Amino acid sequence: MSDVPDFAPSPDAYVYAELADHVAARITSGDLPSGAKLPGERELADTYGVAVGTARRATKELRDRELVKTLPGKGTFVV
Repeated sequence: MSDVPDFAPSPDAYVYAELADHVAARITSGDLPSGAKLPGERELADTYGVAVGTARRATKELRDRELVKTLPGKGTFVV
């Protein structure tokens, strides 16, 4: 079981950034190891109870932080 607390977005922050922070914490804790495939944007949105656009923006944020890499047609993976 992960040491990362449950996702609980704050009303005074951007949800996409908090989602990216949460996934980043899961990566750092080893809950999502290198090479692990992230769920697709729709599944990520359903899992976290956010809009698909929010999940898409969080995934982009994770790419910008160089924590994940997206391979078109294959998925998004932890680097």
